[in-house]
Amino acid sequence: MSSNINEGILFTIICEAFLQDRLVHLLQTIGVSGYTIIPAQGAGSHGKRMGDIAGYNTNIEVKTIVTPEKSDQLLDALDHFEISHALIAFRQKVDGLFD
Repeated sequence: MSSNINEGILFTIICEAFLQDRLVHLLQTIGVSGYTIIPAQGAGSHGKRMGDIAGYNTNIEVKTIVTPEKSDQLLDALDHFEISHALIAFRQKVDGLFD
């Protein structure tokens, strides 16, 4: 493998769009250096989320690549969000071109 290849944890959150500002604040508090947010559509245990009216019944997908320690912090911090909001979070080991 190339010496430019790094290892990290891809952390993904899919949740209600109105949580975006709170999640961005959480990421910054934990010290996450970057993230991507995209609109998401689909269906699950909380019903159908079509995103056809901006700000109503819409979801977002938030992705970031972090250290294992920061992924643990994120899971712990998101635990209380999941109780009262439509939210799923998961992590995967990845390697690629990132810092």
